[in-house]
Amino acid sequence: MYDEIIEEHPIQAADRRIYGTLHIPSSSAAKHPLVIMSHGFGGAHFPQDELASQLTHAGYMAYGFDFCGGGVASKSDGSMLDMSVLTEADDLNAVIDALLQRPDVDPSKVCLFGRSQGGFVSAYVAAHRPQDIAALVMYFPAFVLQDDARARANEQGRFPETSCIAGKTVGRKYSEDAISFDIYDVIGGYQGKVLIVHGDADKIVPLSYSQRALSLYKDAKLVVLPGQGHGFREGGNPEAAKETLAFLREVFA
Repeated sequence: MYDEIIEEHPIQAADRRIYGTLHIPSSSAAKHPLVIMSHGFGGAHFPQDELASQLTHAGYMAYGFDFCGGGVASKSDGSMLDMSVLTEADDLNAVIDALLQRPDVDPSKVCLFGRSQGGFVSAYVAAHRPQDIAALVMYFPAFVLQDDARARANEQGRFPETSCIAGKTVGRKYSEDAISFDIYDVIGGYQGKVLIVHGDADKIVPLSYSQRALSLYKDAKLVVLPGQGHGFREGGNPEAAKETLAFLREVFA
């Protein structure tokens, strides 16, 4: 087990600042495998710190960041009124580009990790730059969000200026961008190794959405956690972490 060094590590993109923290193992290795961690809708990076620490103790570098406008606790620039899955994809691409420049990152061993909407965004980005991504891990990926967006449209197919989702206000751009493509037409573009962990009692993102995704990937595994809902409770996170660490050991062996 390695000791952990945690550093604040903001990334300056073209027109915005993305806040994040870098978890670095005390390994003497010149280069480390990297896991880039994307949070869910309305969230922030810090709820994933526990998993980031477990990854670091196992020898992986982990980077957790706040999407711009990604949530009320975000330390990155931007407002939720301007956020969408496509702006978040731009943020994730900026993070990947910046971290690949680090001399202590092994560019052949980069994993994208995402929870809920962060899983959706990670799947989207991995499919668009598969040459840079060695593995993809998603917890309860929110592939349902496109159907949810369509349900917010009026009879003319238009969206209100703002919508309240899970107690948070987003702009029209959020829904418009969500339905501007079909995620199931995209994700098969990534043919690397994929792990999906999903609870069979998830009422926000039904398990069927991950089961459909599984059929589109070339090399994917779906772990179903009995009785777990969206976010995992009462033992679900330890089991998910165990599956994640085992998956990464296999991929990066």
